[in-house]
Amino acid sequence: MLKKFSLAFIVFIATFIGAIVVGAAETTMKDVWLAVTAPKTNEVATMIYEVRLPREVAAVVVGAALAVAGAIMQGMTRNPLADPGLIGLTAGANAALAVMFAFFPSATYMQTVFACFVGAAFGSLLVFGIGAKQFSPFRIVLAGAAISTFLYAVAEGIGLIYKVSKDVSMWTAGGMMGTTWHELKIVTPFICFALLFAFWQSRQLTILSMSEEVAVGLGQQLTRVKTILFFIVIVLAGASVALVGNLAFVGLMIPHLVRSLVGTDYRFILPMSAIGGATFMLFADTIARMIHAPYETPVVAVVAVMGLPFFLFIVRKGEKML
Repeated sequence: MLKKFSLAFIVFIATFIGAIVVGAAETTMKDVWLAVTAPKTNEVATMIYEVRLPREVAAVVVGAALAVAGAIMQGMTRNPLADPGLIGLTAGANAALAVMFAFFPSATYMQTVFACFVGAAFGSLLVFGIGAKQFSPFRIVLAGAAISTFLYAVAEGIGLIYKVSKDVSMWTAGGMMGTTWHELKIVTPFICFALLFAFWQSRQLTILSMSEEVAVGLGQQLTRVKTILFFIVIVLAGASVALVGNLAFVGLMIPHLVRSLVGTDYRFILPMSAIGGATFMLFADTIARMIHAPYETPVVAVVAVMGLPFFLFIVRKGEKML
């Protein structure tokens, strides 16, 4: 297991360095070193420090957050299709952003982040409220699709009526372009705190993922554990949407791939998902920047191209994948 984590970490570091070095503007490892140690040495170093570094750091934290959130949701619901983007979390956060832009245009970034948390909680509660009677994987997915469509429509309607559609679209297009150190300083602590809490609850999640009957038999306090895990997912998904917008499929793909490597113990799944999600987002963002350089392809399109076939594959396999 240590070898697998070491290899994953080496791949992550190599991908991170490659993402910083590769770009429309030619740069070298020396420029990257100067950007880290003395960012005002020259224009190239300043560009790397002010543009590429915060962008790739955002890719790391968001990739880790979404992958861990997806792993938690799949473990809690024992649903192979669970993903923050498929069960109303990101749609709720998106609707909250539209409300903030329309009714509170002078809101601070911190207030906007908090609104995303509330919106994510609202969206997911609607989904689980509809699917509560028959808590089957596919019923939850269907409820998530319906609620997500409704909340996206609400966001679009608010945007059209109050003429903030452009602002909402620019924020939620799904990409790291334009991310600043100021935004990272606000959002990253939330994500790091939630990740640490998730790792702390990983043993409880492993027990819960077996079945509720087993969890109760082992003395687990179901309500308490589910509340903590649900709160973690809300923080991870809400912070991610606030930072880079809507990115579906990351939380669906990465936990499945990770389980094939480390097994079903969430003490290993969660940290490996964090590394895998960060690596995947770095790779996707690099492709988005380079596939049509110097123009940029939305990273959400790159993720969707890779994620949609995987989603259809999981649907075909059903619950056997979990």
